[in-house]
Amino acid sequence: MERRARTYRGALALILAGGVLMTGCAGSGPGGDSAADRGNGPAGGRQPAPAAPSAEAGQREDGASAAEDAPARESAAPDYLSTFALDVDTASYGYARRTLGDGRMPAAETVRPEEFVNSFRQGYEPPEGNGFSVSVDGAKPGAGASDWSLLRVGLATRPASETGERPPAALTFVVDVSGSMAEPGRLDLAKTSLGVLTDELRDDDSVSLVTFSGEAETRLPMTRLQGNRTKVRDAVEAMEPADSTNVAAGVQQGYDEAVEGHRKGATNRVVLLSDALANTGETDAEAILERIDDAREEYGITLFGVGVGSDYGDALMEQLTNKGDGNTTYIADETQARKVFVDQLPAHVELRARDAKAQVAFDRETVEQFRLIGYEDRKVADEDFRDDGVDGGEAGPGHTVTALYAVRLREDASGHVATATVRWLDPKTRKAHEATGSVGTGAIGGKLWDGAGARLQVAAVAAYFADTLRGGDLPGTPALGELASRARKLASSTEDSSVEKLATAIEQADRIRNGGDDGPPGDGGEGEVG
Repeated sequence: MERRARTYRGALALILAGGVLMTGCAGSGPGGDSAADRGNGPAGGRQPAPAAPSAEAGQREDGASAAEDAPARESAAPDYLSTFALDVDTASYGYARRTLGDGRMPAAETVRPEEFVNSFRQGYEPPEGNGFSVSVDGAKPGAGASDWSLLRVGLATRPASETGERPPAALTFVVDVSGSMAEPGRLDLAKTSLGVLTDELRDDDSVSLVTFSGEAETRLPMTRLQGNRTKVRDAVEAMEPADSTNVAAGVQQGYDEAVEGHRKGATNRVVLLSDALANTGETDAEAILERIDDAREEYGITLFGVGVGSDYGDALMEQLTNKGDGNTTYIADETQARKVFVDQLPAHVELRARDAKAQVAFDRETVEQFRLIGYEDRKVADEDFRDDGVDGGEAGPGHTVTALYAVRLREDASGHVATATVRWLDPKTRKAHEATGSVGTGAIGGKLWDGAGARLQVAAVAAYFADTLRGGDLPGTPALGELASRARKLASSTEDSSVEKLATAIEQADRIRNGGDDGPPGDGGEGEVG
């Protein structure tokens, strides 16, 4: 049966610049004790998501009477569900930091709030086995939004083994050597990244190397690292920039090599390093990926995209990895290259979950409205949540995924607010599993600022920052100056350098927006795998 891709809300290149989903919530939610009423924490198990209730007669999806637009629309079923594919990408945040450091505001269509939020540690309790734990909590932001709460759905996988135990990896590196990669911080950074990774991988891992410019070329067929590290390093060092950028040829050749060198029982992955500025051959992601669907389906080969360069084809790289069952990151300097290729990628070549989706069911008795922050291009039809033929997201060891919602409660609401369910396939058996967590009004009514946990506040700062950059109107959003101050305070309390860099990025955006001198370029983009 041919796999069906998840439904996108419009083309990726036209990501909504100013919006977050606004839904009038009018469905009956599940009853019983909520996890939040017992205190914040994950609630695991293979419990199904609650069944959709019957609609209230005459109630429209936006909360108005259906009679207002009859006969064109009659008693549309209320949508109290929010369903999306999981996303562990962080490239949008890394590229935004690079752009701000260069004294420019990022284009609104390149800003994806979920990737800003997922760039920061959240400290969720991990599950004991494969799959996910589920945590749900929240707080009230105040600041003119007293009737709104910020609700956080947190998902976490088990970290990599401390002993380094994992299946061997078969990695095909597809490296852009086009003329645009000659700019400092592009091909030179890719070469440095692959050099340090070669030192970090195990003897039983294998790598191959494909380069592309106008055409694609295999520089190194799949080669076991044991006894061949010098051979691999020599192939990497021999790469030099050429002419045009034929991403399609590179991806096609890379997948051909990955299939040719496929290792049963290993983690097989294509790693694409490029500025993704395609200008030759097939330049449309859909056309490119039609060529690799068979390899992805038959061999389980995933795609990891690493973006580089001050001018970066964010939309193309995002769409390629979404369709290629993978994720993206962005690197701007050697520090970030080492973080991705030394600290993270060797431990994360293994998968914990495939085709993971989340569905949040809001309770009509307590919730009047909700707004999902981000995930526009990861939306899944509600009825496809348990259709395992619909593509979801992939997650490796130690990954966390956070979804934030702005939630308006009904007056004097008390009790259950929402239930979050995550569904995924075991990477080896392809058997489906689910885990569920719930939250009540008592767990989302406290003060966000200077009251909630530091990690929830960091997530809020990142989300509000992203929403501001793309011109949104999220309830309770502080001004950039206040966001920067809060980030500085949180960096101090958490002793987290990544939060310090977030504060710097917000300050840069504030100065640029106000026409001030931004000073020297910043320290590059924050690159993350998860």
